[in-house]
Amino acid sequence: MGLARTAEKCIPSYGRRPLLAALALNCSVYFLSRLIAGSWPHHTMASAWDGAVPFLPWTVGVYVAAYLFWAVNYVLAVRESQERAWRFLAADGVGKLVCFALFLLWPTAAVRPEVPEGSWLLGLIYALDAPDNLFPSIHCFNSWMCWAGVRGRRAVPAWYKAFSLVFALAIAVSTLTTRQHVLADVLAGFALAECCWQLAGRTALGRWYGRLWRGRDR
Repeated sequence: MGLARTAEKCIPSYGRRPLLAALALNCSVYFLSRLIAGSWPHHTMASAWDGAVPFLPWTVGVYVAAYLFWAVNYVLAVRESQERAWRFLAADGVGKLVCFALFLLWPTAAVRPEVPEGSWLLGLIYALDAPDNLFPSIHCFNSWMCWAGVRGRRAVPAWYKAFSLVFALAIAVSTLTTRQHVLADVLAGFALAECCWQLAGRTALGRWYGRLWRGRDR
């Protein structure tokens, strides 16, 4: 009984399956688009501004830490109320579908530098993550959603809200300094996340999403 109460306090029952669905959609968008468009002609969004950004392999630590940041903040975003959870998850879902469409309509790729000796973590990321599906940056989309999901929450301390904004920006910088993305990818990821968040809050999209899941629970 105590374990059940702890689980409910950590992730409310109404949010568990939707969070898993959000994770499944994220993976599907990324890998399915690559499977479909992997052999298609790819474009680059690099500009002169990107050439001025230094290559800093050590910032891969921030890039990788993003995954833990997403896990924590996505859970925090659904814990306050069902209404807020549905808004957040609806915005996330719409954004991921837009990413999928753009990955197919405008496939992008990047040329990476040589991995410096000793930068084993960056080498591992390069080996596991092909330099495509770049515009918009899902890394930046997810990170801005993490900020949007906690910035208005009463139960989240002010210091953590500030940290979430700073860390979302740090992740964006790391995508540039590790040459995983270019500036256009970053800006598009942030803009898409904010647009989807506002759309879900100003329309019936969140309520529709909530009805969808409540219907599944009957």
